[in-house]
Amino acid sequence: MPNKVKSRRQSRESAYKLIYEYLFSRKLNERTESIFTAEELPYQEIDYIRNVYHGVAEHFEELKAIIGKYAVGFKTERVFKADMAALLLAIYEMKYMPDIPMSVSISEAVELVKTFSTEKSPAFVNGLLASVYKELSQKQ
Repeated sequence: MPNKVKSRRQSRESAYKLIYEYLFSRKLNERTESIFTAEELPYQEIDYIRNVYHGVAEHFEELKAIIGKYAVGFKTERVFKADMAALLLAIYEMKYMPDIPMSVSISEAVELVKTFSTEKSPAFVNGLLASVYKELSQKQ
């Protein structure tokens, strides 16, 4: 049986890459999606990738507005796409996937930008997501 944490991290990275690609075209790419979902992952992880990818696309403007609200001094168009993809993924999970603890969404987004973005990105992403966490926690 595969390690659940490892397969979720792998799935989250796949979803992140799909969202990153989406930022350039603003279209879902079925071909790329099929490549990432063809990996040897448990069915629930493939389902997770699809749900997040399609969910971010469906709620893109709403999620982008949340980022804009907390990206003080930055227009959302100026946020690095690598950071934007991690933020979109994390905020989608935080808002629409209650089975994932918000703290996990935040820490995984920070790990993604440590790998795929700039050295200043982890602090930016963590700070912005902490603000989103406070807002969403107050609404619950």
